[in-house]
Amino acid sequence: MDTYWPEVTQAVAGPDHTVYAYLTDGTVRRYDAKPLLNHGGVFSPLSDEGLFQSSLTVSDGTIAWDLGGHHDPATMLDIDPFTVYQSEVVDDPLSEPAATSPAQRK
Repeated sequence: MDTYWPEVTQAVAGPDHTVYAYLTDGTVRRYDAKPLLNHGGVFSPLSDEGLFQSSLTVSDGTIAWDLGGHHDPATMLDIDPFTVYQSEVVDDPLSEPAATSPAQRK
């Protein structure tokens, strides 16, 4: 039996503390980080939307935040890739809108 082990290849910050995670199975998942922020603790610095967006990265196959800016996986905050995989499947927010005919553009 084949078991899928989710792996994130790209992460894009979305509005209101969400992350669009691109997985190796071809899906895009929208991960909502707000529940983490509500608990405080180690994730509390991410309540700053600017830091949330600027420190977002991919590390060891999952979404992570590089708060120190040193790309050291030992000091990053990350989310279990299985948790990311359980998030809602969404359309790719980076895909181009469907092409329209010249008549539709008038």
